[in-house]
Amino acid sequence: MTDIMLVPGAVTMDDWRAIYRGAVPLLDPASAPVIAESAASVERILARGAPVYGINTGFGKLASVKIEASDLAKLQRNIVLSHAAGTGAASPIPIIRLMMALKLASLAQGASGVRRETVALIEAYLVKGLTPVVPAQGSVGASGDLAPLAHMAATMIGVGEIFIGNRRLPAATALAEAGLTPLVLGPKEGLALLNGTQFSCANALAGLFDAEILFQSALITGALSTEAAKGTDAPFDPRIHALRRHPGQIAVGAALRTLMAGSAIRASHRDDDPRVQDPYCLRCQPQVMGAALDVLRQAGITLLTETNGVSDNPLIFPETDEALSGGNFHAEPVAFAADMIALAVCEIGSIAERRVAMLVDPALSGLPAFLTPRPGLNSGFMIPQVTAAALVSENKQRAYPASVDSIPTSANQEDHVSMAAHGSRRLLEMVANATAVIGIELLAAAQGCDLATNLKSSAALEAVRSCLRAEVPTLQDDRHMHPDMEAANALIRSGRIIAASRLNLPGVAA
Repeated sequence: MTDIMLVPGAVTMDDWRAIYRGAVPLLDPASAPVIAESAASVERILARGAPVYGINTGFGKLASVKIEASDLAKLQRNIVLSHAAGTGAASPIPIIRLMMALKLASLAQGASGVRRETVALIEAYLVKGLTPVVPAQGSVGASGDLAPLAHMAATMIGVGEIFIGNRRLPAATALAEAGLTPLVLGPKEGLALLNGTQFSCANALAGLFDAEILFQSALITGALSTEAAKGTDAPFDPRIHALRRHPGQIAVGAALRTLMAGSAIRASHRDDDPRVQDPYCLRCQPQVMGAALDVLRQAGITLLTETNGVSDNPLIFPETDEALSGGNFHAEPVAFAADMIALAVCEIGSIAERRVAMLVDPALSGLPAFLTPRPGLNSGFMIPQVTAAALVSENKQRAYPASVDSIPTSANQEDHVSMAAHGSRRLLEMVANATAVIGIELLAAAQGCDLATNLKSSAALEAVRSCLRAEVPTLQDDRHMHPDMEAANALIRSGRIIAASRLNLPGVAA
């Protein structure tokens, strides 16, 4: 993958997406003087001798406890070790690499008081392929993602575990193998590494990036289902959407028109269509999917702002040598964005499942029951539709907003939290569920087209059918369905059906 130059405060969504997909981030060398001045400011603040939170005091409820100068290094080490209290499975490596890149871009803005060598070690991890083992559970999304980030920071002082490729090694062993030396943390550095929304933000971005592929794939399968059911493209007329004015609805209507343009199937029933109006799952695609698109775009805007900000506390202002305590670590913006993504993902799967249910019902679709040439002897797509229903129901449960929950922590000092971490963590599983629903729709819609007519659809949709049929033949008699479903899921996850259709819908994320 191409290296990505991180310019703190000005990183693009394309850059974050590339890092999530495997690109290596390199910090803009121009940030070095800013980092150095921030660390020097901490030294000047310390020299004054006054108590300053996180630099020479305890943490959280213990903020009033003054720490002697001889214990400052131990203070920073202790906060890392005590806060590395996560649990559960190790977070996926791509998410932790993205988390480290987010932390790198935040620290390099010179508001955290860390030294250049501390920032350089995070960059070296990314360049050399070292990924801290970070348990997925334990953050409430304020005061920052303390436990996950503490697990990252612990490896930097030689404690914990690190992935190098597929190997899981003790941190000290991995650092030595990579030619790196564990840090002795300076004043405020432990707290600076722990404070921040980077774990929540990385998970939310990962969910958003995978939701982009899901969304575009669902537009394609929705158009193909419309063809299989001999639905009309009249609801996609641009005049309808111009009157309502929502940008997402306008964009989705245009995409569906493009996907169906030139279809011989559509032309065959344009003048003698017995249905006055199609079911909502076909007719209201621009309204439902357009609303989902607008929500995903807004979530992208929020997350892009967050990724270019600083979510540390206290913040260092070298021009006045002040350390100001605030609440930038509170991940409420990320929690809201994650909830928005979850709602959109849930609805994408929900309306797709309704299209599958419509296709397998001969009373609604006009197709053979359960899309099999010989119903009764064969069950066809009966149970794949049940699976789709199960996945949609599971996503409905997971879509409940995480941001409306809060629980006091740290002896009520930290008495309102965002729950952004688990709100963000659920997204990849929700996208996986919805992807499986779209995979079922891809199979069912292509089968419906095969059964409905010998005519061809549009060039775009025929390319998608060919892509699928190269992997999965038309269903004649019942066979083991699971491999067909997995093949369809793989086509969607890889983006191959998007590429085959040549669908161009920019700006899904930001």
